[in-house]
Amino acid sequence: MKAQLILEDGTVFIGDGFGSHVDTIGEVVFNTGMTGYQEILSDPSYCGQIVMLTYPLIGNYGINRDDFESITPAVKGFIVKEVSDFPSNWRSEFTVDEYFKMKKIPGIAGIDTRKLARIIRQHGTLKGAICSIENDAAEVLRNLRQTRLPIDQVRRVSTRNPYPSPGRGKRIVLVDFGMKHGILRELNERGCDVVVVPYHTTADEILKLRPDGVMLSNGPGDPKDVPEGIQMIKDILGKVPLFGICLGHQLFALACGADTIKMKFGHRGANHPVKDLATGKVSITSQNHGYTVDEKSVKNTRLEVTHIALNDGTVEGLKHLDFPAFTVQYHPEASPGPEDANGLFEQFLAMIEAEKQEVAANA
Repeated sequence: MKAQLILEDGTVFIGDGFGSHVDTIGEVVFNTGMTGYQEILSDPSYCGQIVMLTYPLIGNYGINRDDFESITPAVKGFIVKEVSDFPSNWRSEFTVDEYFKMKKIPGIAGIDTRKLARIIRQHGTLKGAICSIENDAAEVLRNLRQTRLPIDQVRRVSTRNPYPSPGRGKRIVLVDFGMKHGILRELNERGCDVVVVPYHTTADEILKLRPDGVMLSNGPGDPKDVPEGIQMIKDILGKVPLFGICLGHQLFALACGADTIKMKFGHRGANHPVKDLATGKVSITSQNHGYTVDEKSVKNTRLEVTHIALNDGTVEGLKHLDFPAFTVQYHPEASPGPEDANGLFEQFLAMIEAEKQEVAANA
């Protein structure tokens, strides 16, 4: 079935529909990863977005049971150059088309994805609609321009109730702003006793769980739309060691008096070089974010920039000068992508242990 992608600037792409044949509207973004489409489509950080993949062939290794980053995908649609109907991989259980039909996700293939990427890079992210070729393009465009994208994405993807992921090691409270399961997996592999809590959990409620450390997860949207998280971080800072990833990093910055700004088209891919300013080491990282911490705003806070993106110089890491707390904009759990930064989880646990020893020494 023929489908069309219509952008708010009036650009129309005609292609072949796959997955669910439903109409959808969302923010059109692109991801440059060459693999990992299953993790991308199930990443809660893409809530409300239509994702275009710049790698030309998608679906060649199918969909398997192991590589999901959430149970229910929140992505609004997928745009690809070519979708494979006959995947070849021993773990494959579904084709992309079959899975998208199951989850009611629309897709469009066969369009000029390089042209679309250039449009986004030039003009920034745009609202877009995927719909049947039979829909009147002018009417769709009018509706698209009048549509206001949601700002409650974190509420939509966060867990509704706390739940444990038991272990016999350090107790970590993981605040779910749209958590990728890869973060939970990394903590579990290190023996942590994890309690996952909703995004609106207060500092008092977290402290009653007697955590050794608190982790702030990734998530979708503008960090300024999550005032509950900002207030919780303000109230808990200095009381327990803290580690934030992606949206958690941005919320931490806001809680400490810095500012965040929207990027033109964001960082989304698995090959972004990041430099550790203390060691000079460069890591290739997995990223997915449309907002960044304004470096100028950090100067008037008790924060220090620890990492920068080598492609554009944006802030990629922060630490607090007075309290045991640090954050990164990228994904140390990868999923998908390189695991260069995986050691940050050990750094977090070492920080917790050092804080325990200091408290004991001062007791």
